[in-house]
Amino acid sequence: MIHNFSAGPAILPAQAIKNSVDAIHNFAGMGMSILEISHRSKQFEAVIDEAVELIKELFNIPDGYSVVFLQGGASLQFDMIPYNMLDEGETAAYLNTGVWATRAVKEAKFFGNVNVVATSEDKNFNYIPKDYTIPADAKYFHCTSNNTIYGTQMHSFPDSPVPLICDMSSDIFSRPIDINKFDMIYAGAQKNMGAAGVTVAIIKNSLLGNVKRKIPTMLTYQVHIDNGSMYNTPSVFAIYVALQTLKWVKEMGGTAAMEGRNTAKAELLYNEIDRNSLFKGTCEVEDRSKMNVCFVMTKPDMDDAFLAAAKEAGISGIKGHRSVGGFRASLYNALPIESVQALVDVMQKFENSNQ
Repeated sequence: MIHNFSAGPAILPAQAIKNSVDAIHNFAGMGMSILEISHRSKQFEAVIDEAVELIKELFNIPDGYSVVFLQGGASLQFDMIPYNMLDEGETAAYLNTGVWATRAVKEAKFFGNVNVVATSEDKNFNYIPKDYTIPADAKYFHCTSNNTIYGTQMHSFPDSPVPLICDMSSDIFSRPIDINKFDMIYAGAQKNMGAAGVTVAIIKNSLLGNVKRKIPTMLTYQVHIDNGSMYNTPSVFAIYVALQTLKWVKEMGGTAAMEGRNTAKAELLYNEIDRNSLFKGTCEVEDRSKMNVCFVMTKPDMDDAFLAAAKEAGISGIKGHRSVGGFRASLYNALPIESVQALVDVMQKFENSNQ
């Protein structure tokens, strides 16, 4: 058995994989593969409709919000957001907590002014800033809920005086949220919601149509909303995989159940990191992510030996991001706690063999 701790593209529920493979052979009884059917067929329109309704149900989204499936990953959203919501000369507020937040800041500067209200760059992004003020004259406030590279996570969100926009690419549907706090949530699917190739955006309708600039058609949110995510050919298969994953989340008990699963997995692994003399965490304890557990060895010269021991035990994907090194175990929704126990067992065995 392979225990898949990859940071993304990441582990999917076995049920979602099976259903998606079946659809490749024969989708919706059509006698054709989902890879070859029209995206405007009534069968695929039903897929998008069901996926949108599931997202609304899982997050208890009220009227006044739109859900759209887009392409270009979260990275394109770094541009689309300020393009649609920030006029030249206006200012947006950003919280900088890692690589992806840094890139979001960089892109927003092409469209207006950016006020970085706080950053944790001074300590290599190993904590979430707390004492900051969101300026009331900003057009919006942007944050990143979970930081895959550095292993930190926002465990609460501010009461923002301006529209709150959040990149939830790596922890969407991992816990309940109060959707009423947010004016926009977006996420690339490949970390916790499905296969690579599709991005979901949940947008409060009142956030749009408030800039003077002309926006190219493909970069205009309202165009995609008005066309039901089908202005251009959408990522048909990736959306289908996302639907199967969302159905699994619902069947497992929804976001509250996911939070329980993820908390148990994170506690199991962090407890071992804190106990084991050969390992230590890299983040402030109060800001540790339940999705991406980052840690290093107290004896770095043993990294390769530990990776070899992990590989022998079927542990895959725990090597840290190339920019920070060390180790990273991603505990996304679909990862079973048995896989975390397998990693803990390897850590304990490795400690016993290297006293």
